[in-house]
Amino acid sequence: MIGTLLTLIIYIVILGLLWWLMEYLLGLFPLPDPVPRIIRAVAVIVLVLIVIGLLLQLFGLAAGLNVPRLHFG
Repeated sequence: MIGTLLTLIIYIVILGLLWWLMEYLLGLFPLPDPVPRIIRAVAVIVLVLIVIGLLLQLFGLAAGLNVPRLHFG
């Protein structure tokens, strides 16, 4: 249980850093209008699926959305 909570926190920090990097790069390189919105939408879908998979692992219900876990202790 503690290992899963640590994994969840680490994944959320890493995903947040990746989101920040994506936003930074999208602001740095100007792209035509629909492209940044499509990139953000795909990124949100991927991030939500990863967080749902982690939460399902936390509650022991992960059947098909297994996200690789870090093992502590």
